[in-house]
Amino acid sequence: MKDNGQDRYEALDADGEVVGFAAYAREGGRVVFPHTVVAPEHQEQGIGSALATAALDDSRARGLAVVPACEFFAAFLADHTEYADLVADGGAA
Repeated sequence: MKDNGQDRYEALDADGEVVGFAAYAREGGRVVFPHTVVAPEHQEQGIGSALATAALDDSRARGLAVVPACEFFAAFLADHTEYADLVADGGAA
């Protein structure tokens, strides 16, 4: 997983092709995650969870609060309470 420098984290396959991404937008000291996509042929392989984990770990390292605007991120955060401290006041999860 990597931040491609264009406001999204990407998951790549062995050939370097993008198989999933988590879009984000920086808003001051917060990062909003509005959309997560995994290619249909790669779903149910843990790619979405790996994207969320990488994005949340990076947000923590940068000292950013998180706004889980996308349904997937909200559900992931609800299931992974170790990231609850990252959720911005008024954020979902």
